[in-house]
Amino acid sequence: MNRIVADHSNSISLHDRYGNILLNFQGIKVGNLVGLNVEDLVHEYNWSPSQKAAQTRTPVVGVVSTKYSGKQLVCANPILDEHGEVSMVVVTAVDKTLVDRYEALIECGAPPDENYRLTVKYLSESDYTDRAIIAESKEMRRVMATAETVAKTDSTVLLTGASGTGKEVVARFIHGRSRRAQGGFIPVNCAAIPQELMESEFFGYVQGAFTGANPRGREGLFELADHGTLFLDEIGDLPLNMQSKLLRVLETGEITRLGDVASRKVDVRLIAATNRDLKEMIRQKLFRSDLYFRLNVIPLSLPSLRERPDDILPLAYSILNEINDKYGLDKRFTPQAKEAFFNYSWPGNVRELRNVIERLIVTSEEEDLYVESGCLREGEVSQAADKPAAPAHFTQAGKLKGALARAEADCIRAAMDACDGRVAKAAEVLGIHRSVLYRKLQALDGSNNAAAHTAD
Repeated sequence: MNRIVADHSNSISLHDRYGNILLNFQGIKVGNLVGLNVEDLVHEYNWSPSQKAAQTRTPVVGVVSTKYSGKQLVCANPILDEHGEVSMVVVTAVDKTLVDRYEALIECGAPPDENYRLTVKYLSESDYTDRAIIAESKEMRRVMATAETVAKTDSTVLLTGASGTGKEVVARFIHGRSRRAQGGFIPVNCAAIPQELMESEFFGYVQGAFTGANPRGREGLFELADHGTLFLDEIGDLPLNMQSKLLRVLETGEITRLGDVASRKVDVRLIAATNRDLKEMIRQKLFRSDLYFRLNVIPLSLPSLRERPDDILPLAYSILNEINDKYGLDKRFTPQAKEAFFNYSWPGNVRELRNVIERLIVTSEEEDLYVESGCLREGEVSQAADKPAAPAHFTQAGKLKGALARAEADCIRAAMDACDGRVAKAAEVLGIHRSVLYRKLQALDGSNNAAAHTAD
């Protein structure tokens, strides 16, 4: 059985009457639970509420100790058929630490806003914080070096770049290495909030502020991000009236809830992001120049994937390993697939790369993954990717490319022989990063043989 590691301890799953797991959502990062029986998890959990619920035909609630993630508060609800027999069991699991914190807040009489704040802060965490950022290209290394430096400050950061380049990933990286890392990271898509609700969402509201409002009032996103980081994605979609209000908050550090007269101090680090040309929007009078200069304290431009070709295969392998782990598979790229990845322009950037790889993995019945013609959006797969390679004598460029490839292969093999197969030492001799050498070895020998080389 695969090792099971809880990413977040919150999950929901569906079991049949015999304890077979039919569906599982969230909470499992490595190891696929679907298809297992709860008895297979005896080494992971100290008891099974699901089994007890199926046996007693009544809801069961209790604390379950897990091997890798502490304790969970688990609720197992049996679903009965027309004969009163158990047909399925719905199981929800919540991190007991979160429950304990809620209980402590309630016992000390904390206001409802505090419960709301705790929930948003907890749920705003994601696997972005655990996902390694691939930065082998000099372009991406430069971006991450700057991000590492500015993380130590409270300066406002403006992330620019095409859609899918990983702006939120970088924003979370900055937050995670800042002095605010223990505070909340609140991501907001400005394009997704209806204009009429923006003020109440950003600044909150007081009791009776408008029809249908929470009778106790509610704090807004700035208050939720107090002592943390507020990430405003798609900042270019913010309407002009909200731009002026945002500018005032940045200048004064104060917000006023809708319907209130008193202002409240907030301590928020702001990171904004956009894929639009804000300078052109300023010329068109669609974006305030004073807000732009307030946001553009630390500008950070993320390169598109085609501008960082050295990252394409490392990213592809990272995504491949992640999805293989998620579904318990062992798929691998063929040389044809890797060539196709290199010869595609990736207009959708890293997001498109992830989608393409997941589609290949899920739809392929074979272990070896090929990129079929038309699989990539633009169809910009080179002849080398979907047709037999041109003869070596076809062009002088082809001759040169082949000669260089053979020379590189001979150099790598000589270095590996001289270093007794130790990749780290060979990479040092060759003057390249160890992960780059791994990639080249995979291309030369195939992924199975490359894995046999020693790391040190």
